[in-house]
Amino acid sequence: MVELAERLTDVAPGDGPKKAAFVTTGAEAVENAVKIARAHTGRRGVIAFNGSFHGRTMFALGLTGKITPYKNLFGPFPGEIYHAPFPIEYHGISVEDALAGLNNLFFADIAPTDVAAIIVEPVLGEGGYYPTPTEFLKALRAICDEHGIVLIDDEIQAGFARCGKWFCIEYADVEPDLVTFAKGVAGGFPIAGVVGKAEIMDAPLLGGLGGTYAASPLGCVAALEVFDIIEEENLLERSLQIGELFGLRFREMQEKFPGVIGDIRTDRGAMIAIELVKDGDANQPNQDLTGKLLGAASKKGLLLLACGVRGNVIRFVPALTISDELANEGLDIFAECLAELTS
Repeated sequence: MVELAERLTDVAPGDGPKKAAFVTTGAEAVENAVKIARAHTGRRGVIAFNGSFHGRTMFALGLTGKITPYKNLFGPFPGEIYHAPFPIEYHGISVEDALAGLNNLFFADIAPTDVAAIIVEPVLGEGGYYPTPTEFLKALRAICDEHGIVLIDDEIQAGFARCGKWFCIEYADVEPDLVTFAKGVAGGFPIAGVVGKAEIMDAPLLGGLGGTYAASPLGCVAALEVFDIIEEENLLERSLQIGELFGLRFREMQEKFPGVIGDIRTDRGAMIAIELVKDGDANQPNQDLTGKLLGAASKKGLLLLACGVRGNVIRFVPALTISDELANEGLDIFAECLAELTS
């Protein structure tokens, strides 16, 4: 546990003193980050973004900004949670629009002096794999600094080499106050946690954070092995190579089917997505084709996963150790299914 904490604090963004705390799941990591932020600030409110995903437990689900299938039928949710617009240029929501929406929250719903934390994903995951613009992340950092708000970077999907860096927020050169991690950190073993600035991590009372299976020995060993493999096999660079390969193949498909593949997102390593539309129109999501592609590909041995608030995005998150040969085999199947369903 100590060795893993040392390695986490070494690679986490920022040069100052840092500490790490361990739990079991991503949702626990998010909820503990909020607890830490509230203890540090003495404030109550938490702001998340439309389309976000932060977990399936009740508070984390309240933060999640996507209704179906995650929130539908499960309310009511905890109070003092607020949602602001997320900037998506492809859908006409600029950084300026998103910041105006956040500012409107401060006028209409909660004063910034009552906000404990703003939580943001560096790539909007379940909401559609939209990279968070650097300008927006820098603006959030400035707003948090101005008002004494804790900036929580949710790296549960985007961290640990998935995007070509240890943590995806490094692309923006922004230092968050707290970072949540899970999923890729231990290659599938259940361990998660929070790493961040020591003075903030120290805010809860002794015994205020923890869990029965937190920092399990097996999870810690698995995570340390993942650290070694990422370094020894140069998976940060490999993630970028995977993104380039998928981008090349998808651009070829887009040339053949320009009215179907509306947007390609491959600039964050191996966290990849395409958005399916009708007649090349971003405002006409093609959920029907998305569903059919998932079914057709499955019959040919290729497992795919959709995402997006409109249900029209297919995400590709291959193993970082995948070979070019195997990646191209899967992409060939996808191209074949796309041609069959759009001919």
